[in-house]
Amino acid sequence: MRHKSGYKRLGRPANQRRALLRNLASSLLVHESIDTTLTKAKEIRGIVEKMVTLGKRGDLHARRQAEAYLFEGEATKKLFGDYAKRFKTRAGGYTRILRRGVRFGDGAKLATIEFVDYAAKPADKSEK
Repeated sequence: MRHKSGYKRLGRPANQRRALLRNLASSLLVHESIDTTLTKAKEIRGIVEKMVTLGKRGDLHARRQAEAYLFEGEATKKLFGDYAKRFKTRAGGYTRILRRGVRFGDGAKLATIEFVDYAAKPADKSEK
């Protein structure tokens, strides 16, 4: 029997862990791509997938559920506007995790989590 296999605790108490995951999910919905540790990326993947499914549903109850979970109003607007249209025909698998090596300070595995159709904007060469 496998005990304690439901989720990663991330070395935090429950309230801090919940706030961290809500914040990461909100940031991913606003910015479309974030860099974090591999374990945190794997934990928020399921949360964001459920949020996009709520956005695709689009009714009032789904909107209220998303607003109750997400910290930023902009994330809710993008969820029910942009993401609902982008993933209308997709059955699931809205995010991908790209491994990025290890962090120099503590050796933690780094990753980038992004939406599958995300295309990074090229850097503006006039800023040099």
